[in-house]
Amino acid sequence: MAAAVLAVVLVAAGVVLALDLTGGGDSTVAEDAEQVPDAVLPELTDPSPVLAPLSAEAPVPDPTALAAVLTPLLADPVFGSDLSAQVVDVATGQVLFDRDATDPSTPASTAKLLTALAAVTTLEPTDTLSTTVVAGSAPGEVVLVGGGDPTLSTTAPSVDYPGAATVADLAAQVQQALGGQPVTSVVVDNSLFSGPLTAQGWGPDDAPSTYAAPVTATAVDGARQVPGNTPRSGSPGTDAGAALAAALGAPGAAVSLGAAPAGARTLGSVESAPVARLVEQALTTSDNLLTESLARHVAIARGLPATFDGAGQAIAAALAEVGLDTTGLALSDASGLSRDDRVPAGLLVDVVQAAADGSIPDADLLLSGLPVAGYDGTLTDRAAAGPGSPGSVRAKTGTLLGVNDLAGTVQTADGRLLAFAVLADGATGSIAATETALDAVAAALAGCGCR
Repeated sequence: MAAAVLAVVLVAAGVVLALDLTGGGDSTVAEDAEQVPDAVLPELTDPSPVLAPLSAEAPVPDPTALAAVLTPLLADPVFGSDLSAQVVDVATGQVLFDRDATDPSTPASTAKLLTALAAVTTLEPTDTLSTTVVAGSAPGEVVLVGGGDPTLSTTAPSVDYPGAATVADLAAQVQQALGGQPVTSVVVDNSLFSGPLTAQGWGPDDAPSTYAAPVTATAVDGARQVPGNTPRSGSPGTDAGAALAAALGAPGAAVSLGAAPAGARTLGSVESAPVARLVEQALTTSDNLLTESLARHVAIARGLPATFDGAGQAIAAALAEVGLDTTGLALSDASGLSRDDRVPAGLLVDVVQAAADGSIPDADLLLSGLPVAGYDGTLTDRAAAGPGSPGSVRAKTGTLLGVNDLAGTVQTADGRLLAFAVLADGATGSIAATETALDAVAAALAGCGCR
């Protein structure tokens, strides 16, 4: 309906402009204008709201009535026996439904909510990640110093990360600084990150794959082999070095891993999008490499090793520092790809609630990254029928073999905002069947008056 109104306005504006340009202003019609006898514009009305407005006066669902709605849905055999769940009223903090919410469960990618909160509370949301090129130890040698920004793009603009820095910009700075000196070799310095390139609990086929890559301090296009496509590279660092060499007009230059000379002259430097934007991108598309990179920066900021273990410790420390109960939390990575991760459903709900109620500074930045059911991100094609669904559900997905999770916010038909998490880490049904069952739970919450 809004599009129709806009079309009428644009047509009317075009008519007025045409009269002005021809010196008109009267009712003269061009001779070649198409005549439409008895044309009548449609009668336009105000569009109806899709969602009920949030209101502090909206009724809170009755826990007993809510349990009567959710219990049969959560009994679906596809969930298996190891199911935990919690629903909380955001405004009051009242727990409306609880099923083993303190039991640690496999979070899969819902763990990214914890990493995101750690990032926006440890780092400044306006911080950026730098990628630098310095002079090498020999003539014609340059060193690409990774700053832990996997969004650095080989296309301008980036097709994967809006607002990302580009290799072309970096190369232009280097060429100007070199004053025409040809580049014969590129060294890639990955020393900002240390430790294993893959985490405990990752499968042998996880990195590289379509969804993950070895975690290094230097990468381009999220370690994608081709920008805009999903297959990831097993050698992100040297790929980045080759991309820089090509942009410098030296595609045949030797590329190797190494270290930048101490005190080397800086030839160029570019900055990523702000941390707040990177967090949003990591959540919306469930980007594993970007999430792991952000976690390493959290570790560095907290004086911990930039490793998987250091990142896990840093995330736990960040959550505890803002007052969240981390009992039962165990992280082998930051993205949730590890099957060894354990997170209670109640902790995920605490994070979501903090993002929604403003009780933790900057936690609200997580909300813009939560996929909207039936609209974007990992929930683009997921929405169950029901009042207020799909637009009322914003949630982070989590999927591993035998694990299907969902955690986020839902706006009820009465306009009440709830935080929820459902973790099924012993799912027995297919991924599609379990996702459908999860979506039915979310839709039931959205349509619930439950009084």
